[in-house]
Amino acid sequence: MITKARIVPGDGFSTRAQVIVTINGKEQPLFEYYDDELSFHPSEFIGLTIEEGRALFTKKDIEYLRS
Repeated sequence: MITKARIVPGDGFSTRAQVIVTINGKEQPLFEYYDDELSFHPSEFIGLTIEEGRALFTKKDIEYLRS
């Protein structure tokens, strides 16, 4: 389970925003995204598994593409 999460913003040009999560006391990147298209809050990831966190990205990405 994810116990902590943080968002590292992209620079708007060459790097994308990144979600970094803590699981079992170790930080690891979860995914990267374009923060001018999607937005996330660290609290959305607390209590999720890695798979559930990535599924949240997929869900929001699909919603964005359909809008």
